[in-house]
Amino acid sequence: MAAPGKCFLVSGPPGVGKTTLIIRVLESLKQSNPSLKVQGFYTREVREGAERIGFEVVTLDGRKGLLSSTKISSPESHRWPTVGRYRVDVASFESIALPELQVKEDTDLFVIDEVGKMELFSSSFFPAVLRVIESNIPLLASVPIPKSGRDIPGVARLKNHPGATLCTLNTSNRDAMKEQIYSHLIDLLQNH
Repeated sequence: MAAPGKCFLVSGPPGVGKTTLIIRVLESLKQSNPSLKVQGFYTREVREGAERIGFEVVTLDGRKGLLSSTKISSPESHRWPTVGRYRVDVASFESIALPELQVKEDTDLFVIDEVGKMELFSSSFFPAVLRVIESNIPLLASVPIPKSGRDIPGVARLKNHPGATLCTLNTSNRDAMKEQIYSHLIDLLQNH
């Protein structure tokens, strides 16, 4: 890994463990630094039995809201944007995620999982992500791998940001990546 900036972007194929890695890094950081002030959110699957029926966004202090669903068919949901078979509830996402991305003086670390196609349907989301990066507060975020070789424009801008370090996960390097990201963040937080 090149000398990292303050923005770590975790990428890799769906199901490789990006969210798990981010949560494990966060748990390790909190163990070594219990007073750490972290803001942000992660996304997780919503399942009904064995079937994935959507995604929810969860803040680091445990508030939850719908991100997308295959099951909702209210009159307003027919106007929601879709990704595959999922309808994206932009208003619900924004109500949970955007307050978490407010830059505050005493924040030590931001976590954004993920900067993906569903989240980017929110026109306020990407500007908020850029404000976080430009705040110079360390950021741990996940981004999808390009579909058919092309990044979503917002994701491409993040990857090309001078402070960004891209960490591409696969099943064999996950544990080593977790340790690398953790040790870089510990260094940053001690010098923050």
